[in-house]
Amino acid sequence: MNGHSLKDAAERAGVDPGYLDRLIGLGILPARKGDGFSPADVRVVMMVKALEDGGISLDGVAAAVERGALAFDFLATPAFERFAALASETFRQVSARTGIPLELVMLIREAIGMAQPSADDLLREDELAIVPFLQMQVDEGFRSVSIERLLRVQGESTRKIAEQEGAWWYGEVIAPAITAGKSSDEFSNPELAARTAVASEAALLAMYHAQQSRIWTATLITGFEEMLEQAGLHSRLERPPAICFLDITGYTRLTQERGDGAAADLAGTLARLVERGSVRYGGKPIKWLGDGVMLFFPNPGPGVRAALEIVDGLAAVGLPPAHVGLHAGPVLYQAGDYFGQTVNVSARIADYARPAEVLVSQAVADACTENGIGFTDIGPVELKGVSGTVNLLRPHLV
Repeated sequence: MNGHSLKDAAERAGVDPGYLDRLIGLGILPARKGDGFSPADVRVVMMVKALEDGGISLDGVAAAVERGALAFDFLATPAFERFAALASETFRQVSARTGIPLELVMLIREAIGMAQPSADDLLREDELAIVPFLQMQVDEGFRSVSIERLLRVQGESTRKIAEQEGAWWYGEVIAPAITAGKSSDEFSNPELAARTAVASEAALLAMYHAQQSRIWTATLITGFEEMLEQAGLHSRLERPPAICFLDITGYTRLTQERGDGAAADLAGTLARLVERGSVRYGGKPIKWLGDGVMLFFPNPGPGVRAALEIVDGLAAVGLPPAHVGLHAGPVLYQAGDYFGQTVNVSARIADYARPAEVLVSQAVADACTENGIGFTDIGPVELKGVSGTVNLLRPHLV
């Protein structure tokens, strides 16, 4: 449907018909006959309502439009067609039609980062496009808790991408245009927006597919390992994974002395060193902790070598030293994070280590088959929050 009546356009924008009448009266929205309101008109109404909700009066918007300082023509260009309007079904109606539990349908909006809806609110068009994926999972008998976890992670991850993209666009396009005295149509730059939308979506999808290839392969291997273990042909504990904690010494003091800019520079440099160092040895950062990072390595040996290289790398670029701890053993994985005693012990080992020192447990040393790595025995130590003693060793290159 290409054209909407005034009533339909208002419904799709989530406002009363009287709101459109007011916009037309103020000269913000052109008057249309019959079903002459276009999807672009709906987007204009949504944008103006957002401006008003943000504290900009309709009279102020109207005055800016009249002077030519503000225009919404860019909302009719292809790059902005992704700005979804409301669909024609409520959350309750979609639940009844698809058989998806109502609370799971309503979770779509919450996962995107918006306020929780009521059952009789209309879905947005983009929210409605997510429903078939949920229905497939429900029809296949997937557990609700798993569906919810994935939906929340998808929402949080894409929110971070969109937020960074917004900051990137503002810093590189909008702010320079405003400084140069350009109009709103010029700083919205629909031609560039259209090109970057296509290129960025292709890049994002390609990166997602690359991640899928890695993770799906690892997931299949885990499944094969479980099958072989049940058949008595393999034990995963022959090759336990390792958890590594790396903490920056004096991080809080440094950021207090040098300010937020220094903290941001430190975080960026640390992230690059950790990402490159861990990936090179088959590991991955799991969780950033403000003054450090938690990493997962499928094999302890490469994890030890990565830790030694990262610590040396920090010193080479003049960053504060890190103290690092590694422990190997079973871990629990849930919602993108790792849990369990192995995680707790590795964190306590990192706390025990001195600046610029890497310490590992006996379990790591026993599982390390890397050539060129030796260990100096420190002996059994008591770690805070860990019962008994843990035998620690200091790895070094030989």
